[in-house]
Amino acid sequence: MPEQQAAGHQRDPAQEIAEFLRERREQIAQRWADAALFRTVFTVSRDEAVEAGRAVVEALAAVASAGRVEDSEADGFAVVREQLARTAHARARAGASIAQISAEADALREPITDLLLEELSAAPAEYRRECATTLTVLMGTLRLVMLETNTAAGQELINRQRLELLEIATPVIKLWEGIVAVPLIGTLDSARSQVVMETLLDAVVEQHARIAILDITGVPTVDSLVAQHLMKTVAAARLMGAECIVSGIRPAIAQTIVHLGIDLSSVLTRASLADALAYALQQQGAHIVPAPASATESR
Repeated sequence: MPEQQAAGHQRDPAQEIAEFLRERREQIAQRWADAALFRTVFTVSRDEAVEAGRAVVEALAAVASAGRVEDSEADGFAVVREQLARTAHARARAGASIAQISAEADALREPITDLLLEELSAAPAEYRRECATTLTVLMGTLRLVMLETNTAAGQELINRQRLELLEIATPVIKLWEGIVAVPLIGTLDSARSQVVMETLLDAVVEQHARIAILDITGVPTVDSLVAQHLMKTVAAARLMGAECIVSGIRPAIAQTIVHLGIDLSSVLTRASLADALAYALQQQGAHIVPAPASATESR
């Protein structure tokens, strides 16, 4: 490369960087294997860290070759996004902050810049500065990609944990043979309503339930959106062959439903879970007989 530059045949800085990365890939990977970002993640084998470094260098060369050093969406990054996400996520699990991960990614720039300046030692000073600047921009984009993938992975984990919590917070209780109930507590939104519907329908199939009770005693408010979700769940249960009862409609909620003009005439309702269970048992052919007063007092 220096001979071409001396002759005045200087390449575009991005293309210079691309060729430099390909030629020095192994040296760069070896240096990066000792950097904190790779060393603290790939602790089993140094060869594993070197291999990861090679993949990243190849990706950077592809991005530079395409002239997209400032584009975090460049095709070259696609092949290493998963690797970068795992690396950043591993550091985060080890207790590293976002700022620390960013600093560790930035630390990869110095050893590679040193190699570049050594490679271009015979080139004009201005050209060396242009190439060094291009490399700095490219490494900055790499750091951005790493942080973006880490954030995306973190958000995916949060979403998965949130779904798991929703499932835990939506238990299905078998009250009697053929009768199941879902006691709802807290606010109902679209995501949770979907979990309620799926959980209830799964229980109807698994328990061979003919009656399902949705108890909303613990739901603080019912608006048109919540009512719509309840009606969809009732309709879905019917399609699965189960009759659905909505219980726990308190006076304040009943007034709200009337004021909103919500039509729940097609939905079977009961004031309390006990009333709903009594109805369900009657539908199953069971007869509930109150205990005699004398027997109650003797206890």
